[in-house]
Amino acid sequence: MRRSGPVLRYASAAILLSLGGCATSRPQPPPPAIGDASWRMEVPPGTARYQLALGEVSSGATPFQRVSPVYPPAQLASCPPPAEISALLVVDVKGAVSDVRIADEAQADPARQGFISAVRAAALQWQFSPLQINHWAADADGNTHVVDSETRPFSLTYVFRFECHAGKSTVSAAAAKS
Repeated sequence: MRRSGPVLRYASAAILLSLGGCATSRPQPPPPAIGDASWRMEVPPGTARYQLALGEVSSGATPFQRVSPVYPPAQLASCPPPAEISALLVVDVKGAVSDVRIADEAQADPARQGFISAVRAAALQWQFSPLQINHWAADADGNTHVVDSETRPFSLTYVFRFECHAGKSTVSAAAAKS
């Protein structure tokens, strides 16, 4: 995200003040509800993992671009109790989220569907470093080197939490713990 310097902010404010006399007084819509995201990893029981062979080393599979889910504006007025959405993010070999799977999505009530939609829209924009598997070997002198390398798809489960306090939203995302 690019941030404006103080000089640009002051110049923008001066322009807005000079144009203020030309503007008519209209009610301004409230700013959109947005949330900040934080995360923790969760590994549900029975999660399949890659088994590395002797000499194999994995790296990557870490998020470098995360987009915060937007708290559903229709829910802000009623300020419901906190909602948690557990989502499995399926990541392709390039590190892009290719699918978001949410258990019991089909049975969710309309209010929960709003949270599910917000999670899906945000999570599909996340980017990960690809999961890289390197196979190392040693030569006759004991020097090690990479013999071959491949990228593989992977998936991670994240828990997104939506909270509302006095009409203000808070959203967090956490990778689920085992």
